[in-house]
Amino acid sequence: MENSHRFFNNRECQYFPCHTTEKPNEFNCLFCFCPLYFLEDCGGRFRLLESGVKDCTPCLIPHMPKGYDYILKKIRGRIDGLRKQKTDEEML
Repeated sequence: MENSHRFFNNRECQYFPCHTTEKPNEFNCLFCFCPLYFLEDCGGRFRLLESGVKDCTPCLIPHMPKGYDYILKKIRGRIDGLRKQKTDEEML
């Protein structure tokens, strides 16, 4: 399957689907744990619990068909920002 690294659907998982969805056939389990969880500005729908834990229950970004591209773009943007910050600090 072309681009098979972008999509994985695990219907045998006891939690499948872990988020409410009307399209279980398009539910991508590749990012079972979202790599953007630790970003303050992940762009997803989340709320902070009183304990400070990020609750991403209403967010479907990592599980949508275009979620792979979105996540990679966010990660690359963060890396570019860190590189620029390092360069700026070196110039001081």
